[in-house]
Amino acid sequence: MIQHSQLSAKSLRSKIHSRDILFGGNKKLKIYGLLNCSSGKRMKIENRIFFKDENEALQNNYRPCGHCMRAAYKQWKKSSFIIS
Repeated sequence: MIQHSQLSAKSLRSKIHSRDILFGGNKKLKIYGLLNCSSGKRMKIENRIFFKDENEALQNNYRPCGHCMRAAYKQWKKSSFIIS
């Protein structure tokens, strides 16, 4: 997990190009999604973090974005509700 504020613009572009970063997330809302998601592009830089892969996001208890990762979000939503 890498915070956006810790990276320069050049370093960020390099990590994305080399595929060291594949997903972005919001550390306050605990949501992750694709780097080209319009919802993710609107978040404040101080809240933005990056993940190497989806497993890293899930291990840090982040949930999929309902906008850009609709299928993964629906699966997460089904598994998060336990019917008593």
